[in-house]
Amino acid sequence: HHRPREMIGFVRSRAIPMVRRVKFKPNPNLSQHLPQHHLLHIDSVLSHAGIVPTAESKGLSPTIDPSTTFEREKDGSFRGDVYSRLSNPTRTALESALSSIESPAPGSCQTSTFSSGMAAVHALISSHLRLHKATHLILPDDCYHGVPYQLDAVLSSAGVTWSHCDMTDEAAVSEALAQNAQTPTILWLETPSNPLCRVSDLSLLCSLGSEAGATTVVDSTWSPPCVTRPLEHGADAVLHSATKYMGGHSDVLMGTVTCSLLTPGQERMASAVRDTQGAVGSVPGPFDCFLVLRGLRSMHVRVERSCQNAMRLAKYLKGRGGKVRKVHYPGLEDHPQHEVAKGQMSMFGGMLSFEVEGGREAAMAVAGGGGGLVKRATSLGGTETLIEHRASIEPEGRVVSPEGLLRVSVGIERFEDIRDDFERMLQ
Repeated sequence: HHRPREMIGFVRSRAIPMVRRVKFKPNPNLSQHLPQHHLLHIDSVLSHAGIVPTAESKGLSPTIDPSTTFEREKDGSFRGDVYSRLSNPTRTALESALSSIESPAPGSCQTSTFSSGMAAVHALISSHLRLHKATHLILPDDCYHGVPYQLDAVLSSAGVTWSHCDMTDEAAVSEALAQNAQTPTILWLETPSNPLCRVSDLSLLCSLGSEAGATTVVDSTWSPPCVTRPLEHGADAVLHSATKYMGGHSDVLMGTVTCSLLTPGQERMASAVRDTQGAVGSVPGPFDCFLVLRGLRSMHVRVERSCQNAMRLAKYLKGRGGKVRKVHYPGLEDHPQHEVAKGQMSMFGGMLSFEVEGGREAAMAVAGGGGGLVKRATSLGGTETLIEHRASIEPEGRVVSPEGLLRVSVGIERFEDIRDDFERMLQ
């Protein structure tokens, strides 16, 4: 993975083999104000997210268009937007920006945004069901508990079924795909996983999914585009809770689905997801779209600081001993998938988890023992460091977290202050 390779569009500090090579063309949404004579790093593209000067406005901040309806021409036609459930200028700017960072080759993918991450999950799965008349999901045995809950509580009544396997075991994934060969299947990947930080080999699993005729979806919420771009590894679609790193300030709910237009059959999937977006109407409002566009413009800086702090915190926890029994972080050299992470992540992420001796009671005492800098809260990807006992919020019958496990979203505070608060917790 260190060998220079032809890149799709972004200059990267560590080259990753691409599934297909596409000649770079400047993103048309950026062509009015970004240089076209060289390839741009993703940091630079993010810094200009949503800035599209027009003849009417040379503004360097995306505009918020709150309109819900738009005037028709005298002949009854529309010049563009019709009704904001179907499209809105601010939402269109965000979706275009997201497509440009998920895959920089113009026309290679299409993004649709939704009112939450779980609305995006529902739209993607229900669109697959509408296209194929049947859907079976193969989930990781360690993944966000909201997905299997939605499958059981909502989508099972429509005939959607699901199973799970260890996505770090190639043989297990191959067997699961073979067992469901007669049913239209979604291979659902989550990397790093929530909350045990397991890393799936994207190129390998996307290849297995493609060979089996499955649709491979990657929930890359924990690994935003400045860290990993799953479409470059052959994924058919990538999903994010934009509430997390993309928004980045714990003040907006949103989900995104970006479908590749290059993998077989995915143009239909992209159209189906967009149709579902308009038909169901679970869309984000213009101000929410503006907040995420604002978040994108600083995401690379925030994520870089978060990843640096996470690495230092993981090493501190691992070296401290005492109550700390185990640390889960792909940046540690003894992590089981450390080499896989090195090959597909530009950084090792801002999320980690660790286990303490004594089970739930001890874990709760640790989480409650700090000095107030580290907050006890769910969610992740904001500027603040959060700690949470996961097993206590996972639904009964679907608890995957060890009772002594604490999940940490590492923020962008001064590392020494974070470390000192954890030292107080562990004392």
